[in-house]
Amino acid sequence: MLFLLFFVNFAHRKFIFQHIHHNTMGGFFGTITTKQRKCVADLFYGTDYQSHLGTRRGGLASYSEGEGFFRSIHSLENSYFRTSFEDELSKFKGNAGIGVISDTDAQPLLMNSHLGRFALVTVAKINNLEEIADQLLAEGMHLAEFSSGKINPTEVVGLLIIKGKNIVDGIENVYKTVKGSCSMLLLTEDGIIAARDFWGRTPIVIGKKEGAMAATSESTAFPNLGYETSYYVGPGEIVRLHEDKMEILRAAEKKMQICSFLWIYYGFPTSCYEGQNVEAMRFECGRVMGEEDETEVDQAGGIPDSGIGMAVGYAAGHKVPYTRAISKYTPTWPRSFMPSSQETRNLVAKMKLIPNKAILEGKRCLFCDDSIVRGTQLRENTKVLKELGAKEVHMRIACPPLIYGCQFVNFSASKNELELIARRVIMDLETGNEKATMLADAHSTKEVVIPEERLKAYATTDSPEYKAMVAEIARRLNLDTLKFTKLETIVNAIGLEKCQICTHCFDGSSKHTL
Repeated sequence: MLFLLFFVNFAHRKFIFQHIHHNTMGGFFGTITTKQRKCVADLFYGTDYQSHLGTRRGGLASYSEGEGFFRSIHSLENSYFRTSFEDELSKFKGNAGIGVISDTDAQPLLMNSHLGRFALVTVAKINNLEEIADQLLAEGMHLAEFSSGKINPTEVVGLLIIKGKNIVDGIENVYKTVKGSCSMLLLTEDGIIAARDFWGRTPIVIGKKEGAMAATSESTAFPNLGYETSYYVGPGEIVRLHEDKMEILRAAEKKMQICSFLWIYYGFPTSCYEGQNVEAMRFECGRVMGEEDETEVDQAGGIPDSGIGMAVGYAAGHKVPYTRAISKYTPTWPRSFMPSSQETRNLVAKMKLIPNKAILEGKRCLFCDDSIVRGTQLRENTKVLKELGAKEVHMRIACPPLIYGCQFVNFSASKNELELIARRVIMDLETGNEKATMLADAHSTKEVVIPEERLKAYATTDSPEYKAMVAEIARRLNLDTLKFTKLETIVNAIGLEKCQICTHCFDGSSKHTL
């Protein structure tokens, strides 16, 4: 998730922000055209439009009836997707291809089996990966490994598929076996197969233009490539794309649990999921909060990028100016992953967001951001903003407090629920062990088991426990005020029924679907 880190060189009065991503979801794009046309341009740019969903690896695969499959995979930790692939685009032949941005494993995978030849990409979180791998090995199947010795999740998915009597049966085998989530694209010798996660936690959107069809995680890939959104693949649904038609191979499930963070954080503003636009949802959440909030402020601004849509809505609802008190420097640092060493990446990240003293000075400033995960640095951040002249610093968060770890998509890098500041505060409030600071290492703190009914009390909007938790988080972060978007507001802004949206990290729901 996104939160602020200020690096302060007081001797030179240079105040530098860090925007830290814990985004490890990933995204894919596939396209198929008439056999007279090449797919490579659409494939290249369509996959590039998934880059906000991951930073570690990119991969492309194409299929030509005359020349077969061609695949290439590159690390994105030292360069951008475009610069990694543009010099070899001439090698991608044919009228069909798939591409992926992944933070989990090297993709696409090429497989040859009794089901035929195919290339495979996945967006997945497999909680029982080792258990599945052990079972596959016990059945006499072979597994390759990462250089680090880890299991390749996409390979495991591929092996589960080829256990089926046909492709659909194999994908259903994945649905039945994987605990977590898995959506995928298969590039076959007879079109592209798109299969959405059984519970629909991650999206697949179908686009169409004359002589071509496409499937993608992010509909933002469509407009500049000339596609129009034509279909939203349902949970558990499997479809096959040809250049001029789509056939349904497996009907959609009736129940859905799409990740609410797609709208709150992951999604690009121009993307739509289930017909609901990301930016419109963020604006509406901000507008509602702005109308309800009685706090007097002089201006509202967003923490770039995912806090901006909410801030624009908040300013409109609260009837205060929208200002850019913090700006993102994009000409040379649009992303923070480029340098090879983590230390240098952290330094680059610190350089990206720059505060504007002229806008801050003497003002009661309100900032919107998508979430607070650990909140480790926000306490000092408030101090720095005030040293730059802000009279008051108020924070408004686009989602409820994060109380539960995500079990269903690769939501964050958190390994322990005590890394979540809300969970730590709950533990302290429940045990009466108030901490002077939240900066202690979560792993050094013995976890106290909090009864589920008590956690539910803290997750209930405006309950006494909820109010106590929010007040304590605000105190620890040294904020003048702190408010979180109500869960009810998020559900209304998305426009789907509550039962169709996964809100597990806020309220602990959806455990039955793991």
